[in-house]
Amino acid sequence: MLYLDQTLPSIAENLALEDALLQTAERGDGDEEVLRVWEAKQTFIVLGRSSRWEREIDIAAAQQDGVPILRRISGGATVVAAPGCLFYAVLLSLETRPHLRMLDEAHRLVMGKIQRAVSALCPQVSLAGTCDLVLADRKVGGNSLRVQRNWLLYHGTLLNHMDLSLIPKYLAHPPREPDYRGGRSHAEFVQNLDVDPGRLQQRLQTIWDARYSYGELPDDLIRELVASKYSQDAWNLQR
Repeated sequence: MLYLDQTLPSIAENLALEDALLQTAERGDGDEEVLRVWEAKQTFIVLGRSSRWEREIDIAAAQQDGVPILRRISGGATVVAAPGCLFYAVLLSLETRPHLRMLDEAHRLVMGKIQRAVSALCPQVSLAGTCDLVLADRKVGGNSLRVQRNWLLYHGTLLNHMDLSLIPKYLAHPPREPDYRGGRSHAEFVQNLDVDPGRLQQRLQTIWDARYSYGELPDDLIRELVASKYSQDAWNLQR
């Protein structure tokens, strides 16, 4: 598996990069699976593909504070990210791993590996709900995925040293929640891992056996996606 440890300058570029990795693989221009990790360098909000911003975001608070709002290509609920939040993504071949077309199997494989990686530093972590990573019944990691014909993009967040007060500041209570949440507020539901970020990235690389560095980025496609999608309200605020 290839390893890509790179945070691009803008949020739009970082979202476009994973979109580009999936598109590039799907059109047959790459046959290697990829693990990518990157870090939030500022506060921002990312909507799920079908999320409705007017239901999930305090838009006035976000605009007042100048917090960017973008939309990803995968499903799931809206998230707030800020420094101290680590992102990971795995690009997996559905030709090599056809069983991952069943989403339960995709969650089982990916989150099983994520749990094992994190548990080396924080042994108490477990899985709850469909695919949440939790510590003492409080969420420390969420995820979402995008399935194409031959490739799967599975990406998520790990809360590590983030200012968690930002979550209730900008997000409403989610329209859907796992049973184990039990109606708890954001403040009662999430917490940080508080582990060494360098060691956490190393564990992710080891557990995925990502031994080879990713080569040249698809820069032209990233720029095209930023210009046509991730910088446009027609995409980011379409619902």
